[in-house]
Order: sequence, then C-alpha cells, then structure tokens
Amino acid sequence: MDRIHIRGLHVETIIGVHAWERQLKRPLLFDLDLGVDAREAAASDRVRDAVDYAAVAEAVTRLAEAEQPALLETLAERIARRLFSEFPIQTLRLVLSKPGAVAGAKSVGIEIERRREDYAVCGR
Repeated sequence: MDRIHIRGLHVETIIGVHAWERQLKRPLLFDLDLGVDAREAAASDRVRDAVDYAAVAEAVTRLAEAEQPALLETLAERIARRLFSEFPIQTLRLVLSKPGAVAGAKSVGIEIERRREDYAVCGR
C-alpha cells in the first residue's frame, strides 16, 4: 500500500471541556497518513486519479473549525469518518495534537488508526 502524508497541518478552533477553553480559538496540529493505491495516478500523471492533498487538508480544516467538540477523541473520529466518505483512501493514521493544553507538556493529543472496513459494519 502506498501512503500520502500531511504533516503539521495547523488549524485554529474552539475545543475543550472547560469554559475558559470555549472562549478563544486554540491551535491544533494534525499529522495524517493516508493509505492509497497510487499506481493509477502515477501512470496517468493526472490529479483526478490521485488523492488531492489540498482537498484533504481543506476537509480537515473545515470540519475542525465547524464542529468545535469538547474532546479531541470526538474530533479525530469525525475527521476519520469524513475522510473515508469523501476520498478513496483505504487506511488512515491521524495524530491530533493540542499544544499548551497541559502545563509543562509541549502538547497532548490522540492518535487513531482506521481502515475503510471499520465503517462498513452495521451501517456505521
């Protein structure tokens, strides 16, 4: 399987469980690894046969700005579902970091791994 990656995608949004966190936008950083079959795109040299990196980044940004959930876990799962519904990817590894969320730590976050099959069961 081939992999496309996007590293350090920076999005400013409201996220958090505490009232003070819901007052101002905070930075989030996204690292994505998308499992794809790149052979058709490599042969044709046409973006229409590839996963458009800019479109993936835009989808992540739009969702993160619009959803504004309390938990990083919720945002990560919603992004995974959206990417599988909009793009021809087979696997996803998503690392979502929230810099400055815990005193003394550079960042906190979550890492999830999903496969297309994860969303084909029981109508999920």
